[in-house]
Amino acid sequence: MKNRTCKIRLMAPCVVLASCLMTSALPGFATEQADQRRDSRDVKQDTKQDARETKVDCRADNQKSNAECRQDKRDTKQDGRQQARDIKY
Repeated sequence: MKNRTCKIRLMAPCVVLASCLMTSALPGFATEQADQRRDSRDVKQDTKQDARETKVDCRADNQKSNAECRQDKRDTKQDGRQQARDIKY
């Protein structure tokens, strides 16, 4: 029993120290992750506007059918989503 008490006394400060170190690292990671999410969101918002302009330009030029213009818009948005994923991950 005495041996077990001695081990607990030696281990308790180590556990406290480890938990303090772990919690001090979390705010830095959270801030970095928030910045990544914000950058990703900005890219997606810009991409939406670019996709709208792509479709409007396509329709104004009458170079493709409406379905083809919609597909161009989808492709533009998909490219933006991929850029956002690259930023986040």
